[in-house]
Amino acid sequence: MTIAPTDTDAPKDTVEITVEDLEGNRRQHERVEVNLLGRCMFADQRENPCEMRNVSAGGAAIISPARGNVGEKIIIYAEQIGRIEGIITRHTQNGFAITITASARKREKLANTLAWLGRRDVLKLRDDRRSVRRVPATTETRVTLPGGKQIDCKIIDMSKTGAALAISERPPIGSRVNLGRLGGRVVRHFSDGVAIEFMRIMSEEEIEQIIEEEFFTDGSL
Repeated sequence: MTIAPTDTDAPKDTVEITVEDLEGNRRQHERVEVNLLGRCMFADQRENPCEMRNVSAGGAAIISPARGNVGEKIIIYAEQIGRIEGIITRHTQNGFAITITASARKREKLANTLAWLGRRDVLKLRDDRRSVRRVPATTETRVTLPGGKQIDCKIIDMSKTGAALAISERPPIGSRVNLGRLGGRVVRHFSDGVAIEFMRIMSEEEIEQIIEEEFFTDGSL
């Protein structure tokens, strides 16, 4: 007597692909147009300033005065993203392209960060005045430029995404500055000051704690 095969006799190595799996794969390779300043370290320990312009969880386009060699390992520290390791895959007119080498967990984290950056630019969160803006107890302070130069300023108001500063010497738009422990970048000039956007992607609780500790307690600076 011949027994017909049943569903339970089917091979067990079939993998079901879900919509969530497809969406995750698509998002990990989705490229985001960015403008992130950073530094790149080549295999011979040379360091150069650079700028990331087009990034996905699998690769990135880098603008840099130094290009390295194709196949060379490279480490890049970029604002908003942090440390990225990769391999130079080709040269471009004004830099090079890399393939990012990272674990699945780090790729997923990078994909999440890139998705946030993409949404932020679309929604223009840099200029989002809907965030609660407050005037701190201590308004007189200083901003520190990358070379260590400090400039006196006055905090007009601030929120968890950035701050408006009254300042006589306005750093150029795009300049990196530090306001206390908060790193930021100048995103706009106005008549008597600048607006800065905080660089770190922090939870609302974390950045609120820093703001409270540094600027909303009398004599904290």
